[in-house]
Amino acid sequence: MKPANPHILTINGGSSSIKFAVFEVADSLNRILGGSIDQIGLPNTTLHMKGVNKADNFSRPVKAPDHTVAVGILIDWIEERCGKDGLSAVGHRVVHGGPKYSKPQRITEEMVEELRQLSPFDPEHLPEEILLTEAFHRRFPDLPQVACFDTAFHHDLPCVARLLPIPRRYEAQGVRRYGFHGLSYEFLIGELARLAGSEAALGRVILAHLGNGASLAAVHHGKSMDTSMSFTPTVGVPMGTRSGDLDPGLVWYLSRTDGLDANQFNEMVNFKSGLLGISETSSDMRVLLDHEIQDVRAAEAVALFCYQVKKWIGAFAAALGGLDTLVFAGGIGENAPTVRARICERLEFLGIELEKTQNIANSSMISVAASRVSVRVIHTDEEWMIAHTVCGVLGFRIEIKKGL
Repeated sequence: MKPANPHILTINGGSSSIKFAVFEVADSLNRILGGSIDQIGLPNTTLHMKGVNKADNFSRPVKAPDHTVAVGILIDWIEERCGKDGLSAVGHRVVHGGPKYSKPQRITEEMVEELRQLSPFDPEHLPEEILLTEAFHRRFPDLPQVACFDTAFHHDLPCVARLLPIPRRYEAQGVRRYGFHGLSYEFLIGELARLAGSEAALGRVILAHLGNGASLAAVHHGKSMDTSMSFTPTVGVPMGTRSGDLDPGLVWYLSRTDGLDANQFNEMVNFKSGLLGISETSSDMRVLLDHEIQDVRAAEAVALFCYQVKKWIGAFAAALGGLDTLVFAGGIGENAPTVRARICERLEFLGIELEKTQNIANSSMISVAASRVSVRVIHTDEEWMIAHTVCGVLGFRIEIKKGL
């Protein structure tokens, strides 16, 4: 028997992980379960679970050589925990919507086939995300599934920000700036409206989603005006293992000097570069901060990250014609006051002035009272945003207590 209130499962599939959460739809969205399966395909694959009940809080090793086995483990556990008819819908974060998908939609066979055609746009994520939707359809053929596209927030970028300066014929093939982290940015704008009012959310805002994957977005009137990621998530600021912006001439140079082919170059810039490539030790900002005093490579990796984020803030302030609010989010943005301080250092000319004590405490407002720019730390919640989006698509009524 289905529960009295709808229950929505959110799925966020990565290249080596599956993050998930279960929300009960009552007067508001209530998270009752959450967790992840990490290190899929490796010997130390682990299922992490956290819930409102004591029995739902655990971590245990599982054998999951691939995503097919991993999602089977997850479905078995969800079915055991919630019952065969315990779910009302599944919402999937789909990283790339290509040129066609600009709004969340129910997943159909036709959409799945079109996503297969889009797989070259994002070969690291789309195949696994398609696999996840099919796994749920096989087990629960009548359960509604909704695709929530991470590129949708940036779909209507101004032409000047959207176009890539390569031969125009490629635009017809869908080659353009897409941008990512859209679900996070949509949530952050909603939270900004809740915390500071609609006037602040409609002003000139820079959102900095800084984690293992990192990007920034320039937002005005609640709409994306520009974003640091482009056709793929590889570009922009340096990330945990992604390079960020590079001279494209490196492809030709390294093919001649090191014999790198396209696959090897892609492997390098996505999995061996960024903080890991510069430090040669770790992609984790916490580790690098702990070792920067005795390891110059760690110090240089941190410095490069802060410098590049600072540059993007300056560029986006110019694109917006000024700045009213700067928001830090993501694992680094929310939890690394040292990084935030170094990013904002010498940005007083933009009106950014941090309050040291508040910044160290990871307070929600970290700018001084007299600062022309409000600087905030907001915890982002992509899972809540997916569940909220599913409610909108399927017509579940809730009282909005978070976001817009």
